[in-house]
Formats: sequence, structure tokens, C-alpha cells
Amino acid sequence: MSRPYAFCFCLLVSWLALDLFALAYGHAPFEVVAAFAQGTWGTTYGIGQILFKATPLLLTGLAVRVALRAGLFNVGAEGQLAVASIAVGAVGVVLPQNPFSWILLVVVAALSGALFAAVPAILSRRAGGGLSLLATILMNRLADPLVALLLHAGLAETDSSHTRPMRATLPRLDVIIPSLHGSAVSVALPFAIAVAFAVDAFLRRSRIAREWMFVRENRVASAKVGISVDRRLAQAMLVSGALAGLVGLATVAGYKGYYEQGLGAGAGFAGIGVALLGGESAVGLIVAALLFGTLSQGGLAINALLPREILQLFEAGIIVFVALLTGESWSIIGKIRWRKS
Repeated sequence: MSRPYAFCFCLLVSWLALDLFALAYGHAPFEVVAAFAQGTWGTTYGIGQILFKATPLLLTGLAVRVALRAGLFNVGAEGQLAVASIAVGAVGVVLPQNPFSWILLVVVAALSGALFAAVPAILSRRAGGGLSLLATILMNRLADPLVALLLHAGLAETDSSHTRPMRATLPRLDVIIPSLHGSAVSVALPFAIAVAFAVDAFLRRSRIAREWMFVRENRVASAKVGISVDRRLAQAMLVSGALAGLVGLATVAGYKGYYEQGLGAGAGFAGIGVALLGGESAVGLIVAALLFGTLSQGGLAINALLPREILQLFEAGIIVFVALLTGESWSIIGKIRWRKS
């Protein structure tokens, strides 16, 4: 089954399941659906919150997709975005508020994410995709104590658990679109969309991306035709980490104005779902990120009627069913190499 049909089928099943949950909790299905619609796309504030929550999901979805292009599975976006976020928070304290500082924050975020992906990148060269997958999981476990240590070592503001307020922050979109006033969406959203289309063009047209695909399909054949397999694998993981690191622009520079531990948590794992649903096109990834952002905001909207965890179950269910119906889960397993052939 094609991905669009599988996606629509899962949405229909989820809609029916939501009605059943509403009845089980003693509410009319229309009441729950109305609350969901009103709290999400029914108000400009809800729309702004959806766009804000979709921004990091789009970036982590891109990160996962780039790694998959080379037959790698980056489960470490969670740790990469955490380390990059604290770097953005620390550097933004000393930078003045101007466009040049925003460019520097982009560079800091990307480099920090790539640096934290360096260990999996090295293992992807020496031991294949399987051990790099395990390395990304272990690096996630390392990120939390590392961030806590950095905060304790002097990055945190006195008597607090967050960094000092940043001088260089990204402007909110309500400066341009006043109706979005009160929501947390910032110019990080158009930046993320631009990155999505740039990555899409890169994957479709560049020689490096084509060689990533060749390496994914057959490493031995790729090496025989002169492709540097080890280099291409490391490049893919580093680029993936850099994309995950850009999440700090949305959550730290565009929202809080400082970093606190746990900010952006969950976006790395949700990005896997975005990558599975969205496929390899920029439009698909944007739509998938908006879907997950809608479900996240909708959970808050219906929390007075139903537990918000119900929509989290829907998220997981949609990912599983789309992966099974499209065969995506099997293709991912096939793309992971435990050792060089």
C-alpha cells in the first residue's frame, strides 16, 4: 500500500478510536472532536502552537531521513539536540541582538549536533551501521549527565537550573503576523522549512547523496567503483547530527530565551515517526511534522475530557501501522549493516 493511502487509512481508524474513547469516558464524540478542533486549528493561538511544536519535529525528521539515505539509523537525535541546545543557550548570552548573531547561532547549533554525532560517525566507518545505531542510543544516555554537568560547572544562572537569559534571540512570528500573538512560534519555522527544501534538493541532485544511496544498497559494489564508503557513512551521520542540533534554534533561541534541562525532550524520538510518515520529500516531512504537532496540541485541548496520553497512543499507532502497511519497517532493518560485507 502506498504511503498516502496508508496514512489516510490510519487517520480514519484513529478518528473512530477517538470516538470510542470518548464514549468510554462518558462524553459525546462530537464534544471531544469539537474541543480538539477548537484547541488546534480553530484559533490563531492554536495554529501558532502547532507550528511551534512542528518545527523541531521537522528538523529531527530530516536528521533521521539523511542518516537513512546512507543505510544508518540515527536514534541519537535526542542527545544531539540537547547538547546543541545548551551550546546555543551559552553562546547566545554573549552575542548582541542582530542578524549576524543569528547566523552564528545556526553555526553553533549545527556544529554542536555534528560533534556529538562524531562517535557514531566513527563507528559507522569502522564497524558498520549496527554498532553506530547502538552508539547513538548510548550517546543519548550520555547527553543528560553531560548537560547537567555543564550547567553545574558554571553555565547555569545563580540559584537556578537554566542558563542565563540570552541577548541574541530569534524574533517571534507575531512580529510579522500579529494574529499569532501569544503563541511560541518564531522565525525558526520558516528557517526549518527552507532547510527541509534545501536538504530535499541536496538528496535529489548532489553526487554525495547519490553515493550515500549506493552505499546503502551495496557497500562492496560501491567500494569497487571508487566510492569512499567509510567517508560517505561518516558524512551522513555528521550531517544528520547537525540537522538535529538545529532544534536548539526553535526551542532555546526562538522560545525560552535560555536553556533548561529537558527543553526539547522527545523531539528526537518523535522525529523517527516524522521520517517514517513523511518519506523522502520535503512536503511529506512537513505534513508529518504538522500532524504530530496537531496531535500534541490536541492532547492539551481535550485534556479536560480525555487523558492526553490517548493521543500519544494514536501517534505511536499511526507510526506502527504506516510502517507495516508500506513495508518501511522492513526496509529500515535491511538498511542497517552490522558489519562490513
